[in-house]
Amino acid sequence: MKRDTQAGLILLVEDNRSLSEVVGEYFESKGFGVDYAGDGVDGYRLATKNSYDVIVLDLNLPRMDGLQVCRKLREEGKIATPVLMLTARDAVSDKVLGLEAGADDYLIKPFAIQELEARIRALIRRERRQVSTEVYKVADLVLDTGSLRATRGGRDLTLSPIALRLLGILMRESPRVVTRRDIEREIWGDELPESDTLRSHLYNLRKAVDRGFEKQLLHTVQTAGYRIVDLDEQPKA
Repeated sequence: MKRDTQAGLILLVEDNRSLSEVVGEYFESKGFGVDYAGDGVDGYRLATKNSYDVIVLDLNLPRMDGLQVCRKLREEGKIATPVLMLTARDAVSDKVLGLEAGADDYLIKPFAIQELEARIRALIRRERRQVSTEVYKVADLVLDTGSLRATRGGRDLTLSPIALRLLGILMRESPRVVTRRDIEREIWGDELPESDTLRSHLYNLRKAVDRGFEKQLLHTVQTAGYRIVDLDEQPKA
């Protein structure tokens, strides 16, 4: 495993050997370190054993498919490493499934390798940004931005890197409503995603934050945006 790299260390989980060789050689020429896995089981093993900057995960894999690997990484492995999913399917439902499984981005095959590089670099930049050490609290929901630990009612929440950033934005601005455009630009910059991307991440965040709790904290404000707030603590009109 190559760790003497400043660009980043990538885990590429792809069963197409020729594609893996092309992608690996390209990124190594750009200063990245690349580890390989040819199936989902080996990919999961490497992802939980080593520390990577980005995991590039094919959707259709032998032994364990990409959706299973991603979901298992998030739920069982508690791995928050950004995941970029590769898929030959361009149906919206398949993209949504990937994001709901915990992927942070996706790219449809066939793709230009320069676009893959741009997306990987964007994920690494976002992950490496200096994190403040503030602790946000709304009702029994707590986010420690230094340790990136989120809890509700003392229970740890399992969140993808994008979901953590969403939570941080909404808790930082609470009780203010944050517009969709402001959220997208803070997370993705000028590389705005398709409309279903933010919706899927918000759906996953709502499940993690509110499911199983009597009080809802994540609210959609029609035509305005989103906010995290304890409505019981707000002054009555």
